[in-house]
Amino acid sequence: MVKKTWDHKGIVEKFEAHRNTELAAPMSAYMRNQFDFLGIKTPLRNALLREQFLEYQLPEPEHLAEEVWNLYELPEREYQYAAIALLGKMQKQLTIEDLPFLRELIESKSWWDSVDSIVSRILGHVIQTERTAGTVTMFEWSEAQNMWINRAAILHQLKYKKQTDAAALGRIILQHTASPEFFIQKSIGWALREYAKTDAEWALSFVSEHFLMPLSEREALKNIKK
Repeated sequence: MVKKTWDHKGIVEKFEAHRNTELAAPMSAYMRNQFDFLGIKTPLRNALLREQFLEYQLPEPEHLAEEVWNLYELPEREYQYAAIALLGKMQKQLTIEDLPFLRELIESKSWWDSVDSIVSRILGHVIQTERTAGTVTMFEWSEAQNMWINRAAILHQLKYKKQTDAAALGRIILQHTASPEFFIQKSIGWALREYAKTDAEWALSFVSEHFLMPLSEREALKNIKK
């Protein structure tokens, strides 16, 4: 089958054909009514995206940001998910030069679902391609005024396992241990809990040697205190 030239309207047509107002309301309520939804649940959304990627060529790398924004700026939340899926498909095309673009994306329509998808799957990959410069940028993000950019810095190594820079992880976490923000406290615990799967001794030592909010500590020790 000859694939069509990429057109984000293909996704729009597929999604609109499955708009479900009965499902949209509870989906919006789950996200504290911050976003409108089409009412397309994850399995169907993923199936429709697979159809899109089979039917259409991926956009040229120089047009990727534009095509991502074409979807991301649409009002319903499923379009932000679709934009992130497209970005994930082409994450190997991204470099350290794309970090400002990723930051802008994280800062737009921010909530844990979009931020965490971008950070764990895409940002983490980009930082790994150039660790020294990438880590410096993560230190800068850690000092940002935007809570979600802070969360991104805390979580960017989430999938690194043995490649985790524990010193960098600790440095970034220590900047936020007294934060009253739920999503920051939760991200600290999550980052420590995930790294504990690789180095439980380091995680235990870190928790015992530094002040953490109760939520962060509880999350960090969830799987290693049993």
